[in-house]
Amino acid sequence: MKVLVTPTSLTPESPLAALRRLRESVDEVQFNPARVPLEPAQLIPLLQDVDGVIAGLDQFSAEVLRAAGPRLRVISRYGTGCDRVDLAAAAERGIAVTTTPGANSVAVAELALGLMFALARRLPGLDRAVRAGGWPRSQGLELTGKTLGVIGLGAIGRNVASRAQALGMTVVGYDPFVADDAVVSAGVEPLPLPELLGRSDVVTLHVPLQGATRHLIDAGALAAMKPGALLLNTSRGGLVDERAAAAALESGHLGGLALDAYETEPPLGSPLFAYDNVIATPHTGAHTAEAVERMAEAAVTNLLAVLYHKGS
Repeated sequence: MKVLVTPTSLTPESPLAALRRLRESVDEVQFNPARVPLEPAQLIPLLQDVDGVIAGLDQFSAEVLRAAGPRLRVISRYGTGCDRVDLAAAAERGIAVTTTPGANSVAVAELALGLMFALARRLPGLDRAVRAGGWPRSQGLELTGKTLGVIGLGAIGRNVASRAQALGMTVVGYDPFVADDAVVSAGVEPLPLPELLGRSDVVTLHVPLQGATRHLIDAGALAAMKPGALLLNTSRGGLVDERAAAAALESGHLGGLALDAYETEPPLGSPLFAYDNVIATPHTGAHTAEAVERMAEAAVTNLLAVLYHKGS
């Protein structure tokens, strides 16, 4: 039995107990040779003789899955989302797809809070200025007393909400898949999306990328936001129309933007980088030692459960 491991956080040198368990449970483990998310031309040859994959941010498109070898039976996502896997094509091939829900929720929530502080106080720009010999005076914002709009109230969104409440923020939320009474029990006021955008001083996104959520934050949504409001996206890049966001930054209507995910990754030459009130991080929300360990454990457990249940 052979398994391919593609996440860039999981390497042959890693001491993680989950990888030791994987090596003890299968005949061969092959790691991502490029150590970056794999393109289809790189991924397809690696899928010809494997029984399962622990998958990172590679695109398992219909083309990739239909070209995979006949032994492939499971794609165990190292992460919470499966938008990078064509689920219909996987079903056609009888390939199981699993995820690790909740394993990285604290890590991503803490990054969102960190980006919120960094935007509110313009920390990256101040750091750059001081390093260059400057000593600027900058007027930031206090988050205490402000309103945070959380779009998506799954595990990550709820973790962000509870931490924001501890800061003295009012939290409003929008999630059509969570009942209002469950939202209220979390101390969050449920609102329709347009009203949330109009009331929030900070908006943070925590929803999967699907047809209905692609460009959820478009020119109209940005126009509905309070002038000077801050926008955070630590979820999926396609949620934000980046051209519309650049226009909102140019006009001054959008007060700041922090991104950990982009429509194209890496976002080479993005027009957003022309603005000092944009903070960019490299899809690093889940990259804490604790989250890596939890996700690895869950991904390996999911993979082995499918492989040994179905036999080999």
